[in-house]
Amino acid sequence: MRIVLVGPPGAGKGTQAQYIASHLSIPKISTGDIFRANIKERTQLGQQAKEYMDRGDLVPDEVTINMVRDRLQQEDARDGFLLDGFPRNVPQAETLKKMLAEWDTRLDVVLELVVDEDEVVRRLSGRRQCSQCNRIWHVDFDDKHDDVCDDCGGRLYQRDDDREEVVRHRLEVYAEQTAPLVQFYSDEGILRGIDATGPVEDVTRRALDALRPFEK
Repeated sequence: MRIVLVGPPGAGKGTQAQYIASHLSIPKISTGDIFRANIKERTQLGQQAKEYMDRGDLVPDEVTINMVRDRLQQEDARDGFLLDGFPRNVPQAETLKKMLAEWDTRLDVVLELVVDEDEVVRRLSGRRQCSQCNRIWHVDFDDKHDDVCDDCGGRLYQRDDDREEVVRHRLEVYAEQTAPLVQFYSDEGILRGIDATGPVEDVTRRALDALRPFEK
């Protein structure tokens, strides 16, 4: 099965991608993983990406797409994959469609994790990281009543990108970039949305139920 997973920051894409890919015995492919692998292996594309990342610039679509192309041609992705973090916009989606058509295949389904904006803000702005061991705690989900890590005694702090105003800005950017992408796949007739609130195992069950009609 060939799947694209979409959803806002804080929707739990990384967690669900891992569970779904494992259940379906297909590789989970994220742009972050691809970037890190190419940079570590010092590939030409990795060196190009690193130059942009070191300057704090976004990696151009052309470099990202070429990395994805290389990854999808690896043996473990021949019979299926789950893409997490790609495509991020309609031009990337159109390129992916053409790429797969060259290989005489196509996406089976695009799974959207749907979460209310206020729930995303609660999830992300409630995170606290330990200054010593880097463990993440949550003010609502963990039984904690102080700012000390229960594992090592380190001080807990809120990362800048978890501040409420930053999270809401990230959601605005996501909506601006991804709403057209969601509409693109809806028009293609392959978009399926699921409620991504509640316990992780419940979300996984909904996801697998939504994917079941597409299993071959």
